[in-house]
Amino acid sequence: MKRAAPALEAELARLTGLQLRRSRTTVEAFPASDRREVRLAGGRRLVDFSSNDYLGLAHHPALAAAMSACAARTGAGSGASHLITGHGAEHERLEEELAAFTHRERALLFSTGYMANLAVLATLAGRGERVLLDRLSHASLIDGARLSGAELRRYPHADAAAAARLLARDPERSALLGTDGVFSMDGDLAPLPELSRAAREAGAWLVVDDAHGLGVIGASGRGALEHFGLDAEAVPVLVGTLGKAFGSFGAFVAGDADTIELLIQKARPYIYTTALPQPVAAASRCALVLAQAESWRRERVLSLTARFRRQAREAGVPLLDSLTPIQPVPLGSAATALAAQRELEEAGFWVAAIRPPTVPPGSSRLRVTLSAAHTEAEVDELIGRLARCSALPRSSAE
Repeated sequence: MKRAAPALEAELARLTGLQLRRSRTTVEAFPASDRREVRLAGGRRLVDFSSNDYLGLAHHPALAAAMSACAARTGAGSGASHLITGHGAEHERLEEELAAFTHRERALLFSTGYMANLAVLATLAGRGERVLLDRLSHASLIDGARLSGAELRRYPHADAAAAARLLARDPERSALLGTDGVFSMDGDLAPLPELSRAAREAGAWLVVDDAHGLGVIGASGRGALEHFGLDAEAVPVLVGTLGKAFGSFGAFVAGDADTIELLIQKARPYIYTTALPQPVAAASRCALVLAQAESWRRERVLSLTARFRRQAREAGVPLLDSLTPIQPVPLGSAATALAAQRELEEAGFWVAAIRPPTVPPGSSRLRVTLSAAHTEAEVDELIGRLARCSALPRSSAE
């Protein structure tokens, strides 16, 4: 270990020098807090524009009550994997409700979206086969492809024609085509109709991770697939998370009965881990009901998104082409992004700087995310602060 220490120190120093070393920010919860705010260690309050809580459900009292009531009945932890004694009634009900919500035959719960993607790719692809992923796919899809042992190829971002060409190059080999539905750092949508067509013509699996679309996008909040009018035949495997728009924790895979059964039998990230606590599943069930019953949440966050974009253009704040609540402000260098984050923090806003390797070199940014819990006044003030932020380049609209 002593011999390894200098190498570790050198790597940490390298990351520091490149402005790429991460640090955690401790957020203190307190009962009187406004759900739009975070309170940092030391008591400072900041308006949070970095959370993925798009519908404003994470602090909803009904979710907390559902979790508390379930914990009183079932305890805090599940105690075992789903295949031993960890699969409870709340898990079973949530899986049934998620299957109905996504219009699939079955759904399978996972502890995280990362584990769900590892499970899907490692189970449905293998050695001698191919996995094709969008260049900007989430890290969990990339790691799942590597875990599978299949040959991994990545096509240019949102380029369905390039994906189709890659599929056509070796038609005799089985293939899996994977993509985010809404890209987590850019906020744009994948060209799912064209990707579905390419996968069907090649006889390939199509896997869509719609972590940032479900609950927000589509006429009834059923995500990118609903937005494009695609059914289960067009997209056989759907991955979703419960810790973003639904304000809880966990993830799921939805598909036909045989696909889900195969995952239960063979997916190592499912078989060899402790099941999600039942109280978390109970909170997710409550969130699923609220998200469908209170459509105003989805309408509000999309309205605030449109307001943010309109005012940003008028103020000359640079944006990427995203119509979702994920609104990246491109800055280029990691140093510039960090400077902008610090300046906004001093002004009372928490907006995280996103740097490599999360995004490609030279594309560091502020990642602004909107929530139904924000007010118009908060959005307007953020735009004003962004417009005056010394670290931001000026767009041609200014």
